[in-house]
Amino acid sequence: VSGDYSLGLNDLNVSPVELTVHVGDSALMGCVFQSTEDKCIFKIDWILSPGEHAKDEYVLYYYSNLSVPIGRFQNRVQLMGDILSNDGSLLLQDVQEADQGTYTCEIRLKGESQVFKKAVVLHVLPEEPKELMVRVGEMIRMGCVFQSTEVKHVTKVEWIFSGRRAKEEIVFRYYHKLRMSVGYSQSWGHFQNRVNLVGDIFRNDGSIMLQGVRESDGGNYTCSIHLGNLVFKKTIVLHVSPEEPRALVTPAALRPLVLGGNQLVIIVGTVCATILLLPVLILIVKRTCRNKSLVNSTVLVKNTKKTNPGIKEEPCYFESCEGEKNIYSSIIIREVIEEEEPSEKSEATYMTMHPVWPSLRSDRKNSLEKKSGGGMSKTQQAF
Repeated sequence: VSGDYSLGLNDLNVSPVELTVHVGDSALMGCVFQSTEDKCIFKIDWILSPGEHAKDEYVLYYYSNLSVPIGRFQNRVQLMGDILSNDGSLLLQDVQEADQGTYTCEIRLKGESQVFKKAVVLHVLPEEPKELMVRVGEMIRMGCVFQSTEVKHVTKVEWIFSGRRAKEEIVFRYYHKLRMSVGYSQSWGHFQNRVNLVGDIFRNDGSIMLQGVRESDGGNYTCSIHLGNLVFKKTIVLHVSPEEPRALVTPAALRPLVLGGNQLVIIVGTVCATILLLPVLILIVKRTCRNKSLVNSTVLVKNTKKTNPGIKEEPCYFESCEGEKNIYSSIIIREVIEEEEPSEKSEATYMTMHPVWPSLRSDRKNSLEKKSGGGMSKTQQAF
């Protein structure tokens, strides 16, 4: 006997394997007894253990060339192996969620007291969608996978379409060592150059990709995977929705499309920031203009000092009776030497400083000139 077996008291156990399928799919659970001796199988039992708190139930038994499915597995299970080759593999179709559990195969040979056992742990996932939606011009992947614990060579994969037309059309066909899309013909050239095999044939995956979907592609697609005498079939309904109508676009509406997404965000952000900061900018400009006017006044005073050498400038600051600070103009005092008498005595002329507001500086100066106009000396007039 060859293989990974463990010896029990009266049986040979093989390490369990796991298999995962979707609700509605088919599963092939292998059970092959390999022996160098030429002995035939006379009894096969398949038993399901759903869980710890559930009772075991018979799935199928074979005895004296008779195969009998049991209970809820009737019409859903059958032996797919070659009994003469000690192959008692089981095919479970239309898998249900309640089918999850551990399936144990027991094979008894003629003239042998020992029992060969193999366990398969079956995991059941939610059903894959049987109906697919796609728009005109898009591409769609249609899956077709046959799950098996045994290595089976795919000999043929075929996809057939049946839609509004009366006759069926071949969509895609694969042969062992030969993969090809159907050639052009009057009957099935509709899918030429638009269908590609995307599944892994060595993993029993015959999935295809349909490109450039047309409205006439809507209908039923039936996949057939052939593994020798075993055939697995699956049907998918494809719904094709019309392409969305394109709105009329004017040249003005096309301009924003030229801009990239980031550029549009930057432009909108700049405009919004400008609107928000506009009042602040206006206030800053006003304050800048006011400061410039004050600087210009100071520059005029400095220019007067530069053009009159020998002039001393003394700023005056006083507080009024109300306790408020007032700004007083700078009064320029100059010593002038006049030669009025032969005695060469110098006479110094001084002026009294009077507080004035900056806005009233010119008025104050005019009033002073009127008051002192009559008795001013030549030196004062020159000032």
